[in-house]
Amino acid sequence: MKKHTAEQFIAEMMAYTGEDFSQIDISKEEKDKLVSEVVRYMLFKTHQNSGCPIKREELTQIVTKNYRQRALPALVINEAKDKLSSIFGYEMRELQRSRPSTTNQSQPSVTDSKSYVIISKLSPEGYGKYVEDTETCHTTGFTFAVIGIVHLAGGKIAEDSLWHHLHRLGLNETDESHPILGNLKQALEALVQQRYLQKNKVNGPEGNTLFYELAERALDQSVNQPLKEYISQIVNKDAAAVEIGEELTLDSEGRAFTGAAKL
Repeated sequence: MKKHTAEQFIAEMMAYTGEDFSQIDISKEEKDKLVSEVVRYMLFKTHQNSGCPIKREELTQIVTKNYRQRALPALVINEAKDKLSSIFGYEMRELQRSRPSTTNQSQPSVTDSKSYVIISKLSPEGYGKYVEDTETCHTTGFTFAVIGIVHLAGGKIAEDSLWHHLHRLGLNETDESHPILGNLKQALEALVQQRYLQKNKVNGPEGNTLFYELAERALDQSVNQPLKEYISQIVNKDAAAVEIGEELTLDSEGRAFTGAAKL
């Protein structure tokens, strides 16, 4: 591997990001240590929190704890992305926190902020063969089912309607000891924490109604595109046509369909 001086590294990062790092006074050893700390934090925090997105602010604080150079966090985070990719085979994907679509909220929305998740760069076949844990793959199935229902409902669904559809899969919100998923309310709340869903209360004539809406993780292309392709296989439609806005309908046997195609 080609060795870089700190000056060469900063010059290359300026060309790569378009940012001015010329005022950063830091040795290569110090920079490498910070990069390693960010990489380690991303890996361990992702595992510890079951894949919940990690806020950029958390990574910035690792850098600014002992350094005050304004442009340094961006430099370190960008190289951490490269290390995660080249050494660990992960893409460090940046997500922009999405706001609920309604403006009629009982509480003010959270300030928009950037966060990161790490995504395997292996092919689905390679990931399934060498990485996927068969003991936890049921969680992936539950996630896929829930965001699929919300997607087909138009990207947003009332809590009671979501549970109505989940009931048809044998999942009940009062079940605290499901043999596979455990507490089902907590399993659904985990999808909110992982930013596949966001929830908000809307004031209406009949009181407050809790809605679930697709959040940035479910809207990201890495999740959204496979979801649409899977739905298209079931409902016999082209994936490009399976967009948010489809109305979810259930027949008497609980099978979902859009138009004439049934699940």
